[in-house]
Amino acid sequence: MTDHEAERGGARVFRFAPSPNGLLHLGHALSALINRDAAAAAGGTLLLRLEDIDRERCREAYAAAIVDDLGWLGVAWPEPPRRQSEHFPLYRSALDRLAARGLVYPCFCTRGAVLAASAARAAADGRPRPVDPDGAPLYPGTCRHLPPAERARRLAEGSPAALRLDVAKALAEDAAPLAWRECGDGGGGDAPARDVAADPATWGDALLARREVPTSYHLSVVVDDAAQGVTDVVRGVDLFGATALHRLLQRLLGLPAPRYHHHRLVLDAGGQKLSKSRGAPSLRDLRGEGLTPADIRRRVGLPA
Repeated sequence: MTDHEAERGGARVFRFAPSPNGLLHLGHALSALINRDAAAAAGGTLLLRLEDIDRERCREAYAAAIVDDLGWLGVAWPEPPRRQSEHFPLYRSALDRLAARGLVYPCFCTRGAVLAASAARAAADGRPRPVDPDGAPLYPGTCRHLPPAERARRLAEGSPAALRLDVAKALAEDAAPLAWRECGDGGGGDAPARDVAADPATWGDALLARREVPTSYHLSVVVDDAAQGVTDVVRGVDLFGATALHRLLQRLLGLPAPRYHHHRLVLDAGGQKLSKSRGAPSLRDLRGEGLTPADIRRRVGLPA
């Protein structure tokens, strides 16, 4: 299949896009089933994408388990899953296009250095440490101000570098307001479709490629959605804020903007989002206990 073959002549295209770095849990089941139901109601197509850019954490055994668990749930897709790890040249091409316009710069800061700089800035200003919509320390732009000769020297010496988007410069290219079409209420519920103003500056100079991975979630997801002809992005409300950055990248790269619907999350007893790292029971575990697909639908609050 070519990169643009999946546009399907105007038909609506949805996607479910888990990372194969662990087993699926009830939160994944909710998103997969909402996508499946929405695609069926729209007479559209649901695609499966495996977001496996992190080759250190992603495992083929988890990818196989995802396919098996989704099949057991009754979620189907018409073609082999798209694997992001097979499309690094496509993401590189997008990065090169941004770099050619001077919108990307190398960042040599370690995570510890970012934390320290953020804390120092907060202490100097007498304010709480600024954070991005994910709650991570906002990058203070340290390497954006490096002289070109210093950047060149460090790169020539082989200093590890990530790549960041110069957000202020990117926004200055086109001052037109950014927005996206949202079919959720912003808190995980349903609502009439409306336009939501996007403020990508809240992300600071976002990472577009990491030291150990030649792309980032934000870059690869917008490139993939366009390449697969996705018209409807249905995902958890925890990604609501990320859509502002995604809209900026879509505009910079000349990519179409899908409709968005950010749905509610499945929470644990402490009110936290279910997480593989916190030991949320997997679908594999629940299947072993004798639960049926109808039981899973009831557990995530969907009609059986």
